[in-house]
Amino acid sequence: MSDHLATRDADRCADRHAAPRAAHDADRHVRDRARHTRDVMRRIDPRLLDVMIALLVQFLVSLPFLIYLRSPYRLGFLLLSGTAIPLIWRRRQPFVVACVVALFAVPASLHHRPGQSFQFGMTIAIYTVFSLGRRWERIAVAALALPITLMVEFAKAQPPQQATLDILTLTAAAAFGLATRHRTAYIAEIEERTRRLEHERDLEIRRADAEVARAAARERARIARDMHDILAHAVSLMTVQAEAGPVVVRSDPARAEAAFDAIADAGRDAMVQLRRILGTLKDDEEAGARAPQPTVANIADLVAEVGRTDLKVVYESVGERRPLRSDAEIAAYRVVQEALTNAVRHAQATTVTVRLEWGEDTMGITITDDGRGGRPRPGGGHGLIGIRERASACGGSVVAGPRVTGPGFEVALRIPLDATRAVR
Repeated sequence: MSDHLATRDADRCADRHAAPRAAHDADRHVRDRARHTRDVMRRIDPRLLDVMIALLVQFLVSLPFLIYLRSPYRLGFLLLSGTAIPLIWRRRQPFVVACVVALFAVPASLHHRPGQSFQFGMTIAIYTVFSLGRRWERIAVAALALPITLMVEFAKAQPPQQATLDILTLTAAAAFGLATRHRTAYIAEIEERTRRLEHERDLEIRRADAEVARAAARERARIARDMHDILAHAVSLMTVQAEAGPVVVRSDPARAEAAFDAIADAGRDAMVQLRRILGTLKDDEEAGARAPQPTVANIADLVAEVGRTDLKVVYESVGERRPLRSDAEIAAYRVVQEALTNAVRHAQATTVTVRLEWGEDTMGITITDDGRGGRPRPGGGHGLIGIRERASACGGSVVAGPRVTGPGFEVALRIPLDATRAVR
């Protein structure tokens, strides 16, 4: 059951990040649509838009002269045209354009003509300065616009209502320009923040994907170690018994029969354990429950199985059994299994001792043999590396090497106990 749950860690990790990824994709879809709308608006060339604005202002200031075509108004028409044409360059030089428009607007306002059309060009120029101009340009326009407007209104002897209307119009243009400026800055800030959030979310998704990949890699490595331990152990026992079978088949038929029975038992046991391993790959809680994994309690059976070969195996257990985590239970069994497999395959030993020692804080297992010692032959694959990885995964440690006190090889496993978990 423990291995079954461990197998599904990668799936649970992926599920944990699936909802944020889906929400992120939905938010991105909405932002993409909004960005597409802005992009469509931005495709309009600003220079073309400024030309259109200048033509519109020119049309508006020309209306009175289209109605009154008498010669006294020709100068006024030319002056008012000077308030419209400079608007073509209003984005590039907002302050200069405002000054040029004012130079034409003041004499045009003082010149007698029908209507007060100069306000169109001046209003747009002031709006542009306050929306696009620099700070000192806005201050300069604000400082000059009011006194110039009052002087013009006084020179024309306009009624107070008209002067108030003109001042309010220019003030509204400045306020609208500031509002546009702040809105543009706010949108830019929101877009920058959105880009940062998208970048952070992309990083989070990549980290989640990497975590899923690491979990899957760890699970693949664990399954590979389990399959190696199971197959190596079974094949080693079968090989030893098969090699001994022809020798004793005539001289000791009973012993030969026992050897063949051991081969069959080893094969069946390997098949059962392989089914357990493969069952953990299926998304089925019930299958995992039907396939309990080996624990420390099964070490005695493992020793008895190996003892059916010509190898003598001595099993000792010292101390009172203490609580042990489920992953540590499996690791302890697999370490003993791999050590016995190496003794059968490589050590040419006659006796192996498996000793369990239960202490207050740790559980120790020592496997010693009287073989030739040294390193296992090449091709061991996951052998000693797998032993160390298993021990490390459950917080334990392994020391493996030739015995100091005599011939043979020794594997010593130490695993810390966890008193919060009950013995199963």
